[in-house]
Amino acid sequence: MKISFVYSPIARKIGAGMAVLLSLLLTLSCAQKKETDTRMQEVIAVHDSVMPKMGQIGQLISQLKPLVDSTANGTRYQDAITDLEQANTAMMDWMQGFGDRFDYAEIQEGKTLSPQKSEWLDEEVVKVKEMARAMNESIAQAQSLLKNNEASE
Repeated sequence: MKISFVYSPIARKIGAGMAVLLSLLLTLSCAQKKETDTRMQEVIAVHDSVMPKMGQIGQLISQLKPLVDSTANGTRYQDAITDLEQANTAMMDWMQGFGDRFDYAEIQEGKTLSPQKSEWLDEEVVKVKEMARAMNESIAQAQSLLKNNEASE
């Protein structure tokens, strides 16, 4: 009995230390999960902001095609079509790649990501912003060309 009495204060300190360590680990884990959730939400928000513009890309291409000819202006219209098509491809490729990397539970339900997938998510933040930039710029350029064409008629 004396032995357990002697070790009891040590056991209590170890137990208290373990409780503090566990609490610290849970806090860090929750902070990392919250950061991951925020990054995932950011990626999805960027995607959702440009996805509705996919139809607009098709409409702009249809409007630009009749204007393409061998003149300088005609080549500008063809360049705008090429940019729109590349933006469309960028969206499709990004969605395919993102879907290959992450499953539904990780995207929609906040499932905890592995360290590798967390790194991938950092990459996806950059990729989705670049894709959105390309889409928005190509649309703005095409709209500007069409507006200038209408003004010159």
